[in-house]
Amino acid sequence: MRSCLVTEAQTLLRLSGVRRVESVFFGGGTPSLASPSTVAAVLEAVDQAAHLPADSEVTLEANPTSAPGARLAAFGAAGVNRLSIGLQSLDDTELQLLGRTHTARDALQTLAEARRLFPGRVSVDLMLGLPAQQVGPWLGQLRTLLGCCDDHLSLYQLTLERGTALFTQVQWGTLPAPDPELAAEMYQEGRAMLREAGFRQYEVSNFARNGALSTHNWTYWQCGQYLGIGPGAHGRFVPQGAGGHTREARIQTLEPDNWMKEVMLFGHGTRRRVPLGQLELLEEVLAMGLRTDVGITHQHWQQFEPQLSLWDVFRASREVKAQLAQGLLLLDRRCVVGGGGLVPGGPGSPDYRSTGPGGKRTDEEGPVGAGCFVPLDSED
Repeated sequence: MRSCLVTEAQTLLRLSGVRRVESVFFGGGTPSLASPSTVAAVLEAVDQAAHLPADSEVTLEANPTSAPGARLAAFGAAGVNRLSIGLQSLDDTELQLLGRTHTARDALQTLAEARRLFPGRVSVDLMLGLPAQQVGPWLGQLRTLLGCCDDHLSLYQLTLERGTALFTQVQWGTLPAPDPELAAEMYQEGRAMLREAGFRQYEVSNFARNGALSTHNWTYWQCGQYLGIGPGAHGRFVPQGAGGHTREARIQTLEPDNWMKEVMLFGHGTRRRVPLGQLELLEEVLAMGLRTDVGITHQHWQQFEPQLSLWDVFRASREVKAQLAQGLLLLDRRCVVGGGGLVPGGPGSPDYRSTGPGGKRTDEEGPVGAGCFVPLDSED
């Protein structure tokens, strides 16, 4: 597995023409089960094939039961400088419902150790909208978490996935279906609590204070280019090898054994390549940008569509006019943003941003920088 990850990283970096990598994210499954030496090998390969600055964001998703302190320290020595811990809940009954093997005590112990090893660089998540979950107890969990968390927190609403045990239990009536009205109340109350604690809601599900935004995830929301490395990974980049100028959506082979065979044969395990037309790309720019608190600035839009401004495209739209009238959208000569209280300021405000937290963008004519997403969920 390790050698295949290294090979695919080298191949895709060469195909993309990337000269500088701004962030690396080890995610998918339980990457903290992989060995720190695998993480080190991938980072070394990225640095050799492109340039990985010393201050680049390198995030590892960690499960509380698979990441004791000594192991977290080893990942730090391997080059990881940020952790994303999947707490999900501080209620043991809810954790069992979600199929998690850790307890609330495990989660809090892991969080404390992570903050000691990676001060200011630890993210945690909390799930809302679970079957039978109530607003008051859930807000109590969030309050407890605010007493011991770092500067980044994500709130995710449960999605029932077909084929999972939880989906089946709800389908058969063993568990009540999640109540969307209660979930909406949790979300709104949670947003207010986080705002009072000094967090900026910079994206629909993500909150940060003290400037601790996720550089890697900001690349997604700003429609930057990124490479997907490993089984089932997704990427978006412009292949440069054949002189192409069209961005492609790429999906790597999902089955690990088949993926490794393909990497050994071809240097990568790309299963599917889908060229993105201009309209598809602009739809992604809109969909992703409207998830953020800055929306889509005209400057950002013109990186993808230099001929027509946002004003040209949307000012005559009846749908846009209706949403403007309802206060669901703001469109002016600076930007377009979604409503719902996600807009903290405009140009000149410390919260107004037109680029990612690293201030770096990719260039459609030849990428200067990109992110790498590396799914890891097993030992070598």
